Amino acid sequence: QVQLVESGGGLVQPGGSLRLSCAASGKIGSIVAMGWYRQVQGKHRELVARITRGGNTDYADSVKGRFTISGDNAKNTVLLQMNSLKPDDTAVYYCYADGGTIATMAYEYWGQGTQVTVSS
Repeated sequence: QVQLVESGGGLVQPGGSLRLSCAASGKIGSIVAMGWYRQVQGKHRELVARITRGGNTDYADSVKGRFTISGDNAKNTVLLQMNSLKPDDTAVYYCYADGGTIATMAYEYWGQGTQVTVSS
């Protein structure tokens, strides 16, 4: 019921910046929060940043002070501004949407993933 379209990944040198974008469509009225996860091959998928419809944000400790998540409720779009990128930031980044909980069931939606590579 919710579709997520990501853009903005790519190759950047250490210290550089990238901006990821995720647009949600479908039954967007049910979304209570959106954000980004990232995953390195062979490792678990970790939360990078999250923003609620009310504008509250959460960040992984590893990205605090460098990444900024923002949202546009009218466009149902979230942005992840990534500055001072490090090689350790290299991963596949996945957009997600929290569709809330209905009858004890949690609804989650995921984007296709976009590769971010930080390398010289």
